Amino acid sequence: MPPSPIRLGLVGLGKIARDQHLPAITANSGFDLVAVADPIHRIDGVRGYAGLDEMLAGEAGRLDAVALCTPPSVRVPLARQAIAAGLDVLLEKPPAAAPTQAEALAQLAARAGVTLYAAWHSRESEVVEAARAWLATRNVRSVHIAWRENVRQWHPGQDWLLAKGGFGVFDPAINAFSILTEILPAGICVEGADLIVPANRQSPTDAHVRMRCSTGAPITADLSILQPGHQQWDIVVQTDDGDLVLREGGHRLEIGGTLRQESGNDEYPRIYRRFADLIARRASDADASPLALVADALLLGAVTTGPDFEF
Repeated sequence: MPPSPIRLGLVGLGKIARDQHLPAITANSGFDLVAVADPIHRIDGVRGYAGLDEMLAGEAGRLDAVALCTPPSVRVPLARQAIAAGLDVLLEKPPAAAPTQAEALAQLAARAGVTLYAAWHSRESEVVEAARAWLATRNVRSVHIAWRENVRQWHPGQDWLLAKGGFGVFDPAINAFSILTEILPAGICVEGADLIVPANRQSPTDAHVRMRCSTGAPITADLSILQPGHQQWDIVVQTDDGDLVLREGGHRLEIGGTLRQESGNDEYPRIYRRFADLIARRASDADASPLALVADALLLGAVTTGPDFEF
């Protein structure tokens, strides 16, 4: 007999949940979406609740796991509730608002014996796997990240992103950091940053971050969420054996100027396959290293006040 589907609750039905999580869940026969929790949105044919409290009460004994797709500022208490209820937990990126919060959740899940999965979706591209394998036998000389997009296109009206704890430009840029910490064979530390924060907001819209590998190779990152026109998500790694370039957010791999591999939009289906595998093995994957880089950039960054920003 095949195993029964994992009975899943989805918490938060914002853009990323509707565009990515729902299609991936629907396409995976290993999951059965039995309930959603969101104060505004509902899904036809699925029981809906205003929040996690109501969902846990209404679905007592009928849930195995939850996927938390809320803003990071409110995700930790929700994860604690789910872990206390004995549920396995998937965390949309970033897993928490601070590294210490993420570490505390990992310890809590371990003590409770439940699976905790910090889902860094940009790592799930097959192209990222290929880049990691190629770099494993090369000496990295330098890295440059250009991650520039239009927040009005990707996060329309989402004021939380520029509030305190909302990450600002680092909400998308943490995807680059998740790839960086996956593909480089050496550790990374932040040395400094220049941040631009609008006068009427609390999180930066632009940043230039200076980092370094433990081998000594410099890393720079130019980041913006105010990019008009063409959007750019590139990572260029100079090595002793030529340049490796990851383009389009980790979906296109070029080595020495030649296209080596491309991948489609398969990140979230791979996330849910991995979540199911972790649950089956009673294992966790709660790496918070990309979040630590963001926290250090915000801590060490010199802030310049920019003009007001409105969505």
